[in-house]
Amino acid sequence: MKKLNYFIALTLTGIALTSCGDKDAKTDDIDGGDSAKVETNINTPVSETFFQVPSPGEMLTFIKMVGGKQKNISFLNPPDNQKNYNDSKLKALNFGIYSCDLSYCSIFEIGSEALKYFKTVKTMGDQIGVSTAINPEILKRLESNIGTPDSLAVITDDVYFSSFEALEDSKQGPTLACVVAGGWLESLFIATQLAKFEANSPVIERLADQKYTLENLIEFLKKHESDPNVASVKTDFEGLLAEYNKLTEKDATSGKNDKESKATLIGGGRQLVMTEDVYKAIVAKVKSLRNSYTLIK
Repeated sequence: MKKLNYFIALTLTGIALTSCGDKDAKTDDIDGGDSAKVETNINTPVSETFFQVPSPGEMLTFIKMVGGKQKNISFLNPPDNQKNYNDSKLKALNFGIYSCDLSYCSIFEIGSEALKYFKTVKTMGDQIGVSTAINPEILKRLESNIGTPDSLAVITDDVYFSSFEALEDSKQGPTLACVVAGGWLESLFIATQLAKFEANSPVIERLADQKYTLENLIEFLKKHESDPNVASVKTDFEGLLAEYNKLTEKDATSGKNDKESKATLIGGGRQLVMTEDVYKAIVAKVKSLRNSYTLIK
């Protein structure tokens, strides 16, 4: 319950950050000509799973806030790879991965690449049964807002949440589990590609806190582990959790930074301690796991 409450706050914070400034953001109308406000409905019901596992945009928005703008796309999953994903497991995982890459391009203001990734997400969405959630009008909105990153971020979040709801509504639990796993893993992969270990870094702190998200995600996967695809993903993620379990805890009152061990201390009360060695092991595991899903020939 403590973890769940923590992630309710974390997810809502992420949604607020992603939407920052959007109330006043102006965009072209779908038909061209007039401008219209991009609005989000804060009263829209959010699935319980989203309270446990934040959307990819939450992590990426935080990275941009503390690390500045990035224009590097070399570590994203190339759109052309989608032709290699021929089974249901890889389609679902990479739909989540590509959705995260789309979010990255939108949040980090790489509009031309966002269009490419949207088309890839659309293609894969058709294959996993969420075509109704990604309609042609969304592409028109993207094209109309190519120079407005705040609006792009809202639109791409809409794509992710609408796809999530479509899978829930059609009772595709195992597919949904793989989509969520893929999206979260890609957000962690991108963050570790951008972040270097540095004591007291807020990014390293956030990455350490992902241990709790991972635990929640594994619990979600367990609900669908009767499906062999989900069971294999759960096993993979338990291997990543084994690396996260090497984090130690320390009383928050003992100080924020332990210079002798070069450890970053996280949170309030009992704090997670991220050392450079543990960080490097997590980064290596994340990269290996992610590439096992994306680099398929």
